[in-house]
Amino acid sequence: MLSAQNIYDVIIIGGGVAGLSAALYSGRYHLRTIVLEGRSPGGETAVAWMIENYPGVPKIDGYDLVIAMREQATAVGSVLLPSEASAVVQAEHCFTVVANDGQEYYGKTLIFAHGSRRRRLGLVGESQLTGHGISYCGTCDAPLYKGKRVGIVGSGDAAVKAAELAATYAEQVFIFAREDALHAEPTNQEGLKKFTNIEVIYQTEVFELLGQNQLEAVKLTRAYQGNVVFPLDGLFIEIGAEPLSDLPRSLGVTLDNHGYIEVDPMMKTNLDGVYAAGDITNETGSFKQDVVAAAQGAVAATSAYRDLGQHGSEVCLVHALPVVKSE
Repeated sequence: MLSAQNIYDVIIIGGGVAGLSAALYSGRYHLRTIVLEGRSPGGETAVAWMIENYPGVPKIDGYDLVIAMREQATAVGSVLLPSEASAVVQAEHCFTVVANDGQEYYGKTLIFAHGSRRRRLGLVGESQLTGHGISYCGTCDAPLYKGKRVGIVGSGDAAVKAAELAATYAEQVFIFAREDALHAEPTNQEGLKKFTNIEVIYQTEVFELLGQNQLEAVKLTRAYQGNVVFPLDGLFIEIGAEPLSDLPRSLGVTLDNHGYIEVDPMMKTNLDGVYAAGDITNETGSFKQDVVAAAQGAVAATSAYRDLGQHGSEVCLVHALPVVKSE
């Protein structure tokens, strides 16, 4: 039985920068707000190394930035739960979000802000060797390779930053870039010059993983010093991400050809009362940055606030009611 006590004005799925920014704004609007943070509270930012391009913050560890944002969100009344949304349905003009522990939450509006997952190479043995030499988080695992030989797959900012961090621990670090140039920001590429133990191997891909219970080596598409077998103790995969689009798709939210949620400039989806923010959206193309996610979260919460104000405060009938026009 639905009642005002167990219905939230806003349910936010995802506790990364976009979700926390939305929670901050919706809390400041005095909206009853709950955030299902998911299995990785803070998202990718929480496991980032040093962030130096967030306006007003010259330099901060990603985890510390997330902690500050969480504190801001809870200070204005938003509730953060370490639960993962497993299903979303719309019934009786109310959104029901089912968490992985079976708990159900009811909301008048919904914001998808659960981002993306790290892209895999798709090689045989990749899953089995994850955690045994294969990693998708340099910040998490780089310290494990002190004095070791490490490889990085990728050519963008994530790959370069992972290489720089790994180089502070590992004896040797090799970046495998399939192109003939890196595509990281110039500032990040300049940082590579500080390390004498980083080498970039261009126009080369990893196509096979060697090792049973632990990564021992990889095979390369081009020979390095006369051999395609390249011994490694660890390999970090930094080749981007793909959107977590199963939940919005199940609800009927329109996605683009790549699986990202289509939104308008106010972060509205094709469904009344449903918004999206951050890496899960198509609004800024491939430019996925914390500053963008934070801005989109603020806009999504503002749209939810305006939507609730237009329709009135009737519990979970909000999307069935006509817009109340002001005099």
